[in-house]
Amino acid sequence: MTNVVFPYFCPLYLCKMTAHTFNIFLIVMAAIALVVFVSLFFVDAGYGKFYDRKWGPAVNNKIGWVLMESPVFLAMLLLWLFSDRRGDLVRLAFLFLFELHYIQRSFVFPFRMRGNSVMPLSIVVMGVTFNVLNAIMQGGWIFYISPDDYYPADWLTDPRFIAGFLVFIIGMYINISSDDIIRNLRKDGDTRHYLPKGGMFRYVTSANYFGEFVEWVGFAILTWSWSGVVFALWTFANLGPRADHIYKLYQSEFGDALDTKKVKRILPFIY
Repeated sequence: MTNVVFPYFCPLYLCKMTAHTFNIFLIVMAAIALVVFVSLFFVDAGYGKFYDRKWGPAVNNKIGWVLMESPVFLAMLLLWLFSDRRGDLVRLAFLFLFELHYIQRSFVFPFRMRGNSVMPLSIVVMGVTFNVLNAIMQGGWIFYISPDDYYPADWLTDPRFIAGFLVFIIGMYINISSDDIIRNLRKDGDTRHYLPKGGMFRYVTSANYFGEFVEWVGFAILTWSWSGVVFALWTFANLGPRADHIYKLYQSEFGDALDTKKVKRILPFIY
């Protein structure tokens, strides 16, 4: 394709990006994901189990999650709204699935969290930055960069869409059900730590992360796009090292109760 009008929230509002420039953007994002992946093995992202005051001022965890996750939901809507492809049925299906995930992560998941823990504002800011960049990757490809005929009307019956859709839904189910298991590990007032069991926790200690990774692998398949692949890569780059930290934490806390021969970190039977 040649130049396309691509609104990606710059000061001038409407910016031009070519397909070539977009591909460079994806390559840069993939390279940064690799750096993040390696770095996070040496640094604990200071939220949740690994909260650390050294990360600076903090906000309520629920508020933090809404602030961090909702921008990508809104950005994707704006990218759709200002696209001349907003009536395309196939692209609307992609939008629906993408936003379905972020409705859950932005407006459902935070308010089902128990306790009154906090999240560093620095983590929130980093999350917002990546989420907006991700909206540019996914919304940019779907609504602006992809060729007009890349997703024909019968794409919804294409084996790639069907397979990706099933993988996406399975991943979403694993993610949500695993979060439920974690949420119900202890009753109100109980401060002890427990080893999650049941569901995919029979195979990995971070089953919720596994589910989220599976979701975005499914999205990459159903959109059959490099932008989807880069997002799946980013998901693993962010969650893989954290799953390793959680695994080691459980080893130190629960010892032989964690069957390390059977239970892996984030990828069943592999890692």
